[in-house]
Amino acid sequence: MSGYPRFLVIDGYTKKARDELAAGGATVAGPLYAAMLKDVARGATCDVVYPSDPGAALPKGAALEAYDGIAWTGCSLTIFEDVPEVKRQIDFGRAAYKAGVPSFGTCWGVQMAAVAAGGTVAANPKGREMGIARKIALTPEGRAHPLYRGKADVFDGFISHYDEVTQLPPGGVRLAGNAFTHVQSLAVKNGKGEFWGLQYHPEYDLHEMARLVWCRIDRLIKDGFFDNRAAGENYVALMEALHANPKRKDLAWLLGVDEDVMDRTVRRTEVVNWIEHLVKPTMAKRR
Repeated sequence: MSGYPRFLVIDGYTKKARDELAAGGATVAGPLYAAMLKDVARGATCDVVYPSDPGAALPKGAALEAYDGIAWTGCSLTIFEDVPEVKRQIDFGRAAYKAGVPSFGTCWGVQMAAVAAGGTVAANPKGREMGIARKIALTPEGRAHPLYRGKADVFDGFISHYDEVTQLPPGGVRLAGNAFTHVQSLAVKNGKGEFWGLQYHPEYDLHEMARLVWCRIDRLIKDGFFDNRAAGENYVALMEALHANPKRKDLAWLLGVDEDVMDRTVRRTEVVNWIEHLVKPTMAKRR
């Protein structure tokens, strides 16, 4: 067996939603996540699956154990919808817990992890949290957890969501939150498995966030983020310009961003910690 981790990436977006992202210049979630994992764990391999596609199959039983880690991207669905695309993913999340494969996820991923283990998710009464999640603060449990080794007590992160975890599952621990979203991260132990997850997005950078905003401008106008389309396009242009030239202090000031989101090492701290403190020790035990 290879000494490098093998990851399975679950991209739950529907085909229509993936096409919309690609048309707007955004990288589709699965490949974006796989690129991040292969960058932080050099030599790693990634398989990407799309469970919302008709006829899509997810590994079962022993096939799951061929992977050293499972990573969940964001998604265009809502976890409490009673549709086959959602049910397949929740069932798969339960199978991953049962198989004992270390799991990680963002946005949809953390919501799926909670529901699959018996927690609940609902629409956030505050509405959409978009762009930059401000002042995410570690709980005492989060400060002591290996997911956050080397991370500041309070930080910002890229984000885009309507829904939130409203009740932790048995075996779940809230690790961080902010004024907008009570559960910004959690860890769950269930069966033989363990899941570490974030509501925010370490896989994004300014360019990817800009493209996502571009794809969502019309919705964001309705939600009150922009007064008109020109304002939304200007915001996108500012993010793209700062991504192209990170030394533009004027743009960083206008956008209110710093190394929390601009420095990929800082932004990906949690991903590295998951690999170092959960995936690799589990690999060592299995080998």
